[in-house]
Amino acid sequence: MKIKKPVAPLLPKLTETDFISLDDEVIIEGLSVKEQDLSYQDVRNLVFRECQFEKLTMNRNHLERFECSNVIFDHCDLSNTEWIGASFHQVHFRQCKLTGTNFAESYLRDCLFEDCLADYTSFSATNQKVVQFKQTSLNDTEFVEVTWNNLLLDNCSLTGSNWFHTKLAGLDLTKSTFEKIAFSQELLKGLNVTQEQAITIAAGLGLIIEE
Repeated sequence: MKIKKPVAPLLPKLTETDFISLDDEVIIEGLSVKEQDLSYQDVRNLVFRECQFEKLTMNRNHLERFECSNVIFDHCDLSNTEWIGASFHQVHFRQCKLTGTNFAESYLRDCLFEDCLADYTSFSATNQKVVQFKQTSLNDTEFVEVTWNNLLLDNCSLTGSNWFHTKLAGLDLTKSTFEKIAFSQELLKGLNVTQEQAITIAAGLGLIIEE
């Protein structure tokens, strides 16, 4: 599976006095933004298009009906932001901090999470198509009731992640690691794991394994 990385457009350079603000009903398009703090805001109907954000801080925001397309987040801190019901298309999160971020009920298309810290993040009830998590920490995350097509987990840490009520047929965990993980037993059929991972899953289901 190939992930389409967003192509960085030719963007106007911001001067030291330039800044962006997060407001209701605003479209931010074609900008390259670096080292701004846009935390603790409550915004509705915000749109990011064809932007590149570097070292942006967006902590504890509540962004309702948020849309994001062809955007790169590079070394950004997006911890504890509420993106419930958002839309992400061709978005690349590169070395970002996403601890406690809430993507619940969002749509993700052609998205890449690369070398990110995303522990305690929620992807519950998301709809994911062609999404890759690469070298990303996903400990204690929620993947409950996820609808997915072409979901790739490459060299990720999944300890404590919760996959209840998510269909697992075709999902490959062999390139990732976990010490404990939760699944719905009736949906385990078709999950691709290593022998060691199978033993960990079986133990979590309460099976007694004789050596």
